[in-house]
Amino acid sequence: MLGENLTFNRKDIVQYADAQDDAPGVSGAQPEAEQVIEFTADRLDYDSNADVVTATGNVLLVRADQSLVADSVTWDRKSGEVRANGEVQITDPEGNKLYGDSIELTETIRDGVIENILVVLEAGGRMVATRGVRDDGVITLENAAYSACLVETPTGKPKNPSWQLRAIKVVYNPVDKRVRYQGARLELFGLPVIPMPGLSHPVGEGSGGGLLVPDIRFSQANGVQLSVPYYFNLAPNRDLTVTGSVFTEALPMVNATYRALTDRGAYQITGYATAGSRIPVGAGGIAADSQDDFRGYFDATGRFQLSEAWSVSGSIRAVTDRTFLRRYDVSRDDRLRSTVEAERIGPNSYFSLAGWATQTLRVNDPQGQVPIALPVVDWRLRLPEQVAGGKVEFQINTLAITRTAGQDTQRAFAQARWDLRRLTGLGQEFTLTALARGDVYNSSDNALTNTLIYRGESGLQARASGSVAADMRWPFVGEAFGGTQVLSPRVQVVATPTTGNLELPNEDSRAVELEDSNLFALNRLPGYDRLEEGVRVVYGVEWSLQRPGMQLNAVVGQSYRFDDERDFLPEGTGLGNRTSDVVGRFDLKLRNFIRYTHRFRLDKDNLAVRRNEVDITVGGRQTYAQIGYLRLNRDIGPEVEDLADREELRVAGRVRLARYWSVFGAAVVDLSNAEEDPRLQSDGFEPIRTRLGVAYENDCLELGVTWRRDYIPVGDAQRGDTFLLRVALRNLGF
Repeated sequence: MLGENLTFNRKDIVQYADAQDDAPGVSGAQPEAEQVIEFTADRLDYDSNADVVTATGNVLLVRADQSLVADSVTWDRKSGEVRANGEVQITDPEGNKLYGDSIELTETIRDGVIENILVVLEAGGRMVATRGVRDDGVITLENAAYSACLVETPTGKPKNPSWQLRAIKVVYNPVDKRVRYQGARLELFGLPVIPMPGLSHPVGEGSGGGLLVPDIRFSQANGVQLSVPYYFNLAPNRDLTVTGSVFTEALPMVNATYRALTDRGAYQITGYATAGSRIPVGAGGIAADSQDDFRGYFDATGRFQLSEAWSVSGSIRAVTDRTFLRRYDVSRDDRLRSTVEAERIGPNSYFSLAGWATQTLRVNDPQGQVPIALPVVDWRLRLPEQVAGGKVEFQINTLAITRTAGQDTQRAFAQARWDLRRLTGLGQEFTLTALARGDVYNSSDNALTNTLIYRGESGLQARASGSVAADMRWPFVGEAFGGTQVLSPRVQVVATPTTGNLELPNEDSRAVELEDSNLFALNRLPGYDRLEEGVRVVYGVEWSLQRPGMQLNAVVGQSYRFDDERDFLPEGTGLGNRTSDVVGRFDLKLRNFIRYTHRFRLDKDNLAVRRNEVDITVGGRQTYAQIGYLRLNRDIGPEVEDLADREELRVAGRVRLARYWSVFGAAVVDLSNAEEDPRLQSDGFEPIRTRLGVAYENDCLELGVTWRRDYIPVGDAQRGDTFLLRVALRNLGF
């Protein structure tokens, strides 16, 4: 009834549509049919004179995919203003929730002003402010703060966020899901740390452009370093990060990383560029024109799947000088390999066409002696049908090696292999193997290779060879020590005719070492250039024990050769005499808490330890200790490269001091001395690198300070201390 107040004392829904607003005296723009607003409330009052609707008690106001919850809502239908009071909550179409004490909205419920606002973003993160305005979905906050941290403990008690971004103004656009700031500063544990003018970032798991967290460190060579990265989101499948770095003791540097994902694969390109002084490796001072030197590094990798069978991959790594990577803490690699490869993998076949080149960064390692391999071809075919009850596999391999100031070698071989495996009624596992192979070599400039046993004879050389082998393994299974044990004696007999290894160049069979992994191999020498000749018998035993919470594996073995003519095998490799050294391995795992691995080689005559390698890990993910020890005591003279003695100790650990705090450290120590390697000046305890730090980590923040000391100077990569401050703000999009 016009001019009267209507009151509903029950839960009701009243719909206001265009057709109901044609009465005289009613003015104001009317909502369209699809903009119907529905009320649900404990009490609904309508003042027909003022055309004002007032809903109180558990009010729910719904318009399309938006909703408003409050203690009371007043809707002035003439002005279109909606005012809500008391524990107001608004949910927008994107799923964002806005909370406030009071709010003024338009009748579309999309736009309005909120006092004391809290915004919980669907994509992750929270924003608070004294006042907020929402206009067409865009939320603008004044005197605001943003954080992605939890504000409650697991028990529901309130807590302050570990970090937050405070700003004079914060704008959130749901279209690009970005938060933009004016006058922003980063606060850690309530303390202002870094001003961040012009900051913007995406929320949630999406990517967006903007400044990333700066990197701050100090090093002996460069002084204080400040690196500021900027991220460009070029497309959903492409991005670019550009980082500018300034130093107090060096000229500025810029680096960039471009990444792309295609429907065939992915690739990444990284580049560094700067200019400044450098000390050439082996020099005693700065070169006269070094201030004008350009210094940089280029790294590109990619892989593409062209079809179900075919793929191509490649990498390019190049640097302007031998000390750039170490001085600017980019990498500690001492060799950079560039590769290209095309592969085809079929159900029973494999084909590879590849090539590679290496840039050496080692001291006193001539670049002209480093090989370039192109092409490298490898083809293999496994016959689907058995031949004489066994599997047959063919292989063809070619390799061309070029050096700018050294020996050039071309090699090709073809081989066929037959394997027959049978199990007897007593549980014995028999394997018979037959191999036939032919090689052709061509080499030149052989005299430029320093190690005599690697040279071979110049010109064309050929080799025909073959091997036959019989292998028997007999496992015995039973109960022991509260678990199940398997004891497996193993015997192998291998026969290979003498073919004259020293007449052929040796490019890939240089790092000879008898160990548990190659004890029962058909050819125990690495690569293809050297073959282990003669007749030998290999014997050993494997043992394993499985019980709840414990796993133990052990192997030990030795071999005996029936002839003694092996000039190309130095005695210290463990294969130089008829009777080989004793090799073994021991692995122990206790409930994912203790992991112990011990590999060894014992001298055949006096059981002196020729190889001793121990790796121990104790603890879990939060608190652990790792120890690694290696000693190679081969007593091989310095005239044979790749086989020098060494002794090294590696330790690392982390201790969790409190729920979020931990300390960590690591060290690498060279224990070699002049007795083991006459080229060394060490006294047997020479630290290589040490590291010590403290870290804080919770649900949204990683904070760490690390001290590192490098003890070995190389050119302008000086010996000294480096300090690194690391800050990672989780869920911020950085």
